[in-house]
Amino acid sequence: MAKPNYQYEKRQKEMAKKAKQEEKRRQKHKVVPNDDNPKGLVSETNVTSPDGSQP
Repeated sequence: MAKPNYQYEKRQKEMAKKAKQEEKRRQKHKVVPNDDNPKGLVSETNVTSPDGSQP
C-alpha cells in the first residue's frame, strides 16, 4: 500500500490559498469608474512607476 504524499497535498493547498488571495487582491484593486473620468481609466497624473516614484 502506498503512503500518502503530504508534501504534495500541502503544496496544492498553499497554491490554492495563494490564488484565492490574488483574486481577492484583484477584486479590491479593480478600477471603479467615477464622475471625473467616465471611461474608468486611470489618468496619467495618478500613475506611479513600479518602484514607487513618480514618472
